[in-house]
Amino acid sequence: MWPRGSARPARPFARCCGRYLADFAGTPAPDAETLMRSRYCAFVLEDADYLLATWHASRRPPDLAFAPGTKWLGLEVRDHRVVDAAHAEVEFVARSRQAGRAHRLHERSRFVCEDGRWSYLDGEMK
Repeated sequence: MWPRGSARPARPFARCCGRYLADFAGTPAPDAETLMRSRYCAFVLEDADYLLATWHASRRPPDLAFAPGTKWLGLEVRDHRVVDAAHAEVEFVARSRQAGRAHRLHERSRFVCEDGRWSYLDGEMK
């Protein structure tokens, strides 16, 4: 299974985002874009533990629920901007289908790096 929605992945899931989901404590994402991609995969796989663990503590919700029947169709990263050594932004579009209706999530997300670990801070919908 390839969560990103690609029929021909560049790398097997286990060598790409899968390693971050499988070993959060020992294998942190090296940059904000990689974390964004791994978080998308976690949404596809409904891995709430990974999503909550990679959400900055100052903005993390107490729990996370997934919309039943959502089928994620793909992720397009449009921009990755390093602001400074501890801050970055990633603009992306994630496509999904729920109850026969197409949905498109376009966001510019902000990430922060603390103690060598990137986390999702918040995002602005486009």
